Amino acid sequence: MESASALSLNTGPVDPEIEALDLSEEAKRAAYILKSKHPTVHFTSGRRDKNAQASAMASNVALNRQWIKETYVPSEAREACQRWVDSNQDKRTKEAITAGLISVFNSLTDAQMARISKHLSGDAFDVQPVVMNAAEIKATIRGLPGLDKFLDREGGLERWHAQF
Repeated sequence: MESASALSLNTGPVDPEIEALDLSEEAKRAAYILKSKHPTVHFTSGRRDKNAQASAMASNVALNRQWIKETYVPSEAREACQRWVDSNQDKRTKEAITAGLISVFNSLTDAQMARISKHLSGDAFDVQPVVMNAAEIKATIRGLPGLDKFLDREGGLERWHAQF
């Protein structure tokens, strides 16, 4: 049986879209497997820094003020973010919410931040939801090696999120 690294990224052509995601080795390997089985898959997100994470969350919070509470597992980071959203009802734009979430992130330790999203470590990617072949693609994602969690809805919104 081939080792995990042999199954890695050098068994076929380099995919610039996947490489741009800056994923951990495990998540990158899974992305290549997914793309090899479904070449039309489009990745929308990979590793994020704090600013990108806040912006991604803010897009969803602007649509649903309870999105953080409905999406993330309980943690100090989740509670601090949701508390900021609840305390700042006047902040409605993506930009204002992003700035507020960044201020919360900056008050958290690295360990606390690690609990909010696997995107921060490169251990998660998002896939553009599709209608055609959706069940087959989701089945492939659910079968990816090392998969910890797959969500096709986050906080009531259609989002395909795979984390490792």
